[in-house]
Amino acid sequence: MSRRLPIYALIDSSGSMQGEPIQSVNVGLNTMLTALRQDPYALDTVHLSVITFDVAVNEILPLQPLDQARVDDIQLPRSGATHMGEALNFVCDRVERDVVSSSESQKGDFRPLLFVMTDGSPSDLAAFGDAVARLKRIPFGMIVACAAGPKAKTDYLQQFANQVVRLEHMDSAGFANYFSWVSASIAATASGQQSSHAPGGAPVTLPPPPAEVQVVL
Repeated sequence: MSRRLPIYALIDSSGSMQGEPIQSVNVGLNTMLTALRQDPYALDTVHLSVITFDVAVNEILPLQPLDQARVDDIQLPRSGATHMGEALNFVCDRVERDVVSSSESQKGDFRPLLFVMTDGSPSDLAAFGDAVARLKRIPFGMIVACAAGPKAKTDYLQQFANQVVRLEHMDSAGFANYFSWVSASIAATASGQQSSHAPGGAPVTLPPPPAEVQVVL
């Protein structure tokens, strides 16, 4: 069995993303898929999952190889809570179920990457606290969280993410730049893992984001 690089994209689909933001996210996800399919390292190893969260969590793309992945447009409720904690716990469940660990008889998957995007803050704080504790026990290669727009609260994201970035403007250009950087980050990770002889794969180092995507210190 060839080693996979599992990628989980967790997208806020609450009602506040209505209009240009969610339209731009839909375009960005499909543009990212197209770009990754053109990279031989990514096409060989990357498996992608897309999960959305609002008052409910929806797995719109279960983990699967790039050449089979098809992402339907994300549909939003008119309003409702932002169950980020439930969504992060859902990701933990899927990683524990889907990602193959190494053993004496086989090399497991590369460490998964998680990309989270939200324009707000978690409504389910108890579940969020539980999820933060679980995430720290799972050997992710990297967790990147994007705070989109002025209402996104970075302090929550900093509790679990290795890198937090802020997207100030929720327009088509901003989201296009963000997803272009995500696809470049995934491609660079896929290339680095395949060229590494280290037992756990190469350390994950992401390329610097564009000017529109600001790193939160």
